Amino acid sequence: LRLLHAAGLPGGVVQLLPGDGETVGAALVGHREINGVMFTGSTAVARHIAATLAERLSRDGATVPLIAETGGQNAMVVDSSALAEQVVYDVLTSAFDSAGQRCSALRILCVQDDCADRLLNMLRGAIQELRIGNPDRLNTDVGPVIDGEAARNIEDHIQKMRDAGLNVVQLPLPSHTQYGTFVAPTLIEIDSISRLEREVFGPVLHVLRYKREDLPKVLDQVNATGYGLTFGLHTRIDETVEQVMARIRAGNLYVNRNIVGAVVGVQPFGGEALSGTGPKAGGPLYLYRLLSTRPPEMAAGIDLSAGLPVTLPLPGPTGESNEYNVLPRGTVLCFARTEAGLRAQLDAVFKTGNRALLAETPQLQSLLAKTDSVDRTRVDTVAKNQIDGAAFDAVLFEGDSDALLELNRRLAAREGPIVSVQGLTSDSLAHGLHYALEPLLLERAVSINTAAAGGNASLMTI
Repeated sequence: LRLLHAAGLPGGVVQLLPGDGETVGAALVGHREINGVMFTGSTAVARHIAATLAERLSRDGATVPLIAETGGQNAMVVDSSALAEQVVYDVLTSAFDSAGQRCSALRILCVQDDCADRLLNMLRGAIQELRIGNPDRLNTDVGPVIDGEAARNIEDHIQKMRDAGLNVVQLPLPSHTQYGTFVAPTLIEIDSISRLEREVFGPVLHVLRYKREDLPKVLDQVNATGYGLTFGLHTRIDETVEQVMARIRAGNLYVNRNIVGAVVGVQPFGGEALSGTGPKAGGPLYLYRLLSTRPPEMAAGIDLSAGLPVTLPLPGPTGESNEYNVLPRGTVLCFARTEAGLRAQLDAVFKTGNRALLAETPQLQSLLAKTDSVDRTRVDTVAKNQIDGAAFDAVLFEGDSDALLELNRRLAAREGPIVSVQGLTSDSLAHGLHYALEPLLLERAVSINTAAAGGNASLMTI
């Protein structure tokens, strides 16, 4: 705050109010004068915030903007071409730095079985060298978890895995940790990703062995967790990089390096699906999300004239390649009442490379008849009573504030990811307001350690 004030920001613009989320946070989120919320924390709390905001609209009659950056069931895949020493170093950093209490921390290590025995033997030995203790000491590697409840939940999970007969390797806690909320670094070999029912927010790493031919299935299992924050890959085969990066769904992708410690301006950070609403912190679309409506003269935050995907190079250190990618979000649910509204919605959907899912209304067919130039291969319809079970990734709405409020409440009660809702009245559309394109886009940052291939020159010929 002192830096902001020194930079010239008026003293009343930014306020710091420390307190518990259940008290201070809940009071702020529920207050009618709050016109936007930026949250970092658990998926469950983010959904609770979304449900609270769904009970009201902003002073302009729009959906209250929410930017939520939540957790992840983050995985790393290691194939037999990877340099084992580098993998071990990056795994230790990714899984156990900050006692595993980063939303980007590594939770699942998938190792090709051809190299698993040697790699895991090295990893178990490296874990034995970690020092547990007070993090104010420079020689401490792993500090405590945040509180006693967190420690108990983590230990309960570890015990559950033991009871299931899984191989659990855990460091003994030194005597000087008896008065803190310490959890020893733990390695658990699992036989299926489906064993993990939730994110374990602490120094616990789950290891899965896989056969080379089963790599696509492993990637699908990672995607099936529903999270999409960070993902890592260790390989020195270019074809494997292309295969994995094209298939995995995560906001931040890392190749031959650790998966934590995103740098502002180098790796814009944030996930998708259960891992957050977007946009990415440090990315070009972030501030646009804080606008409840878009003035007609304001252009989109990304140049979409050449179509999607958009790929932009980002600065970074020598030996590292960083890219920022913009893709279509997927399917956009549209509620239209007028021809102008339908055209505006389809224009936004098609400009961003998405598909349209039109909510069936009494006037929908007549509206569609007037838009005969629409590419019907990119349009589906859904009955209003089936919306709760439909799959879509964003919502565009035309109607009055009462109907928008009812829709917000209905969508907030759905299971799964939080979806953004943009609502405009027919009058505002007629007067030139339009739907923002940014909420209809996905952002992905890819960081590649390009120096890693030099570890074994013969592999560069593959």
